[in-house]
Amino acid sequence: MDILLHLLTTLAYAALALHFWRTRWLDAAPASIATWERALILAPLALHTWLLWERLLLASELRFGFAIALSAMLWLTVLIYWVESLFLKLAGMQAPVLALAALCAPWPVLFPGLAAPPSAQTFEFRAHAALAMLAYSLFTMAAVHALLMTVLERRLHGRAGGGSILGPMAALPPLMTMETLLFRLIAMGFLLLTLTLASGVIYSETLFGQAMKFNHKTLFAVISWLIFAALLIGRYLYGWRGRLALRWTLSGFAALLLAYVGSRFIMEVILQRAMT
Repeated sequence: MDILLHLLTTLAYAALALHFWRTRWLDAAPASIATWERALILAPLALHTWLLWERLLLASELRFGFAIALSAMLWLTVLIYWVESLFLKLAGMQAPVLALAALCAPWPVLFPGLAAPPSAQTFEFRAHAALAMLAYSLFTMAAVHALLMTVLERRLHGRAGGGSILGPMAALPPLMTMETLLFRLIAMGFLLLTLTLASGVIYSETLFGQAMKFNHKTLFAVISWLIFAALLIGRYLYGWRGRLALRWTLSGFAALLLAYVGSRFIMEVILQRAMT
């Protein structure tokens, strides 16, 4: 039954991604979401919610790894985009987000992860994990925005586009709107990442008896925090925008992926051993 529900969730996300790709990207229809489309998105989102709830909170043995982290990140991304679509015209953004959700939703079945130690049942760990997933989700959204903005900017300034957006990407929000939303997401994600690192310090003191255990995860998390801190300072003090801001955004997101997802993948799939 668990495998069947994951399969249904994946197929529903993929079908919706294909629908938005055909109706918004190919036809360049107005970037609004119909009520019935919004209702359909809730179906796989509800299934995804139950699967994560069952695996993280109801399972007798808690397993946590890169697959469940990616699945949870994309669940939160779909949820936040669904809420944002109530206020902004984001139908053109649904296709890539739903496609990524379809790709990541079944991963917990393929890579169930490692059994968590007894200390992972504490409130400190659960709070730290929740903050981390929220932060990663927001930065995932920011990275998607940055990639799409890069494509839009090239279309606007390239010879092929003639200074205007034509074809599939015409349904995307205006570049200025996407840039404003990008920095809003980065600011919220930076706040949550700061709280994640702070809660990680508390958790390390409880588990290891030291303020912070230095490893690859800690190193890349701090590097990511510094990159986004510099980006926000540059934005509000010097008005950074455009390609410079997009490069910093993608660099910070890459460091964040290496901090958790990359190290987990190497340890669990390639090296077949738990992280220390």
